[in-house]
Amino acid sequence: MMEVPPFIPHPLLQGGHRQTIAGAYLKGHARRYQATQHQVELGDGDRIVLHDDRPRNWQPHDRVVLMLHGVSGCHGSAYMVRIAGKLNDVGIRTLRMDMRGCGAGAKLAQHPGHAGRSEDARAAALKAQSLCPDAPLTIIGFSMGGNIALKLAGEVCRLPLGNLDSIIAVAPPVDLILCGQNIDIGVNRIYSRNFSRRLFRFIRDRCEQMPQLAELRLYPPPTSIVEFDNRFTAPLSGFRDVSDYYTQSSALPRLKEITLPTLILSAEDDPVIPVDMFYRAELSASTTLLLTEQGGHVAHIARSRGGDMDRWWMDWRIIDWLAALAN
Repeated sequence: MMEVPPFIPHPLLQGGHRQTIAGAYLKGHARRYQATQHQVELGDGDRIVLHDDRPRNWQPHDRVVLMLHGVSGCHGSAYMVRIAGKLNDVGIRTLRMDMRGCGAGAKLAQHPGHAGRSEDARAAALKAQSLCPDAPLTIIGFSMGGNIALKLAGEVCRLPLGNLDSIIAVAPPVDLILCGQNIDIGVNRIYSRNFSRRLFRFIRDRCEQMPQLAELRLYPPPTSIVEFDNRFTAPLSGFRDVSDYYTQSSALPRLKEITLPTLILSAEDDPVIPVDMFYRAELSASTTLLLTEQGGHVAHIARSRGGDMDRWWMDWRIIDWLAALAN
């Protein structure tokens, strides 16, 4: 068991909204891009890209971490770069995954990524195994990537996955229906509109790669993420509608089946991820739920460093948990 220091938010960042907005715009220590890129073939002809950062002192039996980003993110998202750098600093090799059509894979996919694409994470994990056959593997997912990681973890009991031995999910939307309702209430609509605008630009700019878009009406642009998912994600991914997509893709019913050591880290004041779903979730004995009263969505910017190297409290709890796992 790891010791968890209390999270005390920065005095200027009290409340979930301030934490969330600051977490989205503050980047932390800049790092020069030095990764090696690996393409991963998927079963339907699409490809995704892994960005491989190997520490100088890394050995074949040392840990490797596969990192999954959130909605409209990529390998270059601030939290992906920042946390990968810290993992590299402690000798952990990282593979930052660009989901379908994202980042370096912008022109490599005809189908969209979505919150239920555990098969893509499995393909990436198998690629990690081929690159590092003797290394224990952890998957870390952030927001949407966290749901994918947990969904895959629940499937592993039926379809084992090589050297995968642990999961970390940060602010995962494990109940997509509840999250869709929550993000369209009150002030939270700001996030819904922001996500829908980003996702619409993503779709609009990929008409060449996604010929099936010709069958859909692009305009007027959607004004919420639920509307976007109903008009685009669901039909482009083979779901009947947004309800079918959310039901089939949510990790919630699979959480009880997880047998791997798993950490779920989230905040009660997260404006994107309603905390109620964690309280009613049936978690397995191998899962640790770490909820803080404050922290926002994928943020947790602390008042002071405390015993950490900087104020990014979330980052250091990830590193602490992996260290405890190794011991």
